[in-house]
Amino acid sequence: MSIQVAQIADAKKLLAIYAPYVRETAITFEYEVPTIEEFAVRIAHTLERYPYLVAKYNGEIVGYAYAGPLHERPAYDWAVETSIYVKHDKKGQKIGRALYDALEVQLHRQNIVNVNACIASPAIEDAHLTRDSILFHEKLGYHMVGEFHQCGYKFDTWYNMVWMEKMIGEHKVPQPQVIWFSQLPEA
Repeated sequence: MSIQVAQIADAKKLLAIYAPYVRETAITFEYEVPTIEEFAVRIAHTLERYPYLVAKYNGEIVGYAYAGPLHERPAYDWAVETSIYVKHDKKGQKIGRALYDALEVQLHRQNIVNVNACIASPAIEDAHLTRDSILFHEKLGYHMVGEFHQCGYKFDTWYNMVWMEKMIGEHKVPQPQVIWFSQLPEA
């Protein structure tokens, strides 16, 4: 397996991974599958400031992970929100761990110190949502920091959202400036 920076040309393949999450799960609260064009714009926008990585196995894209701003105000520049999606038939093969490990390396190079995950959480597991994402993030060293109750509605069900965080760098004073991903020198 290899981890590479996503290309705009990957949009169709990445959308094929994401679409079942939209249509069949409450992992994302998006209701409609975006168009390929919309998805390509999302990738391009992310890559301006943050990493957007794909996992390939035997030349096939099997998952992707990316970071985005925790909040738009400059004081939050050192904190990001992470997202990850793996092909349903490829789960349990350590693809997610490999993606997040590579994502953290890039974020650390950017001087990011906090990584955060906003995760849908069922009051009771159902056909659309389990606690697997929470357990996955716990295994990676994320800790629970908060929960919003019945704040997301999908598939005629109210779901909670939890926030988890992990520190990947040292909090210094003064803190080194964040280097946007598009400005990072080649590793």
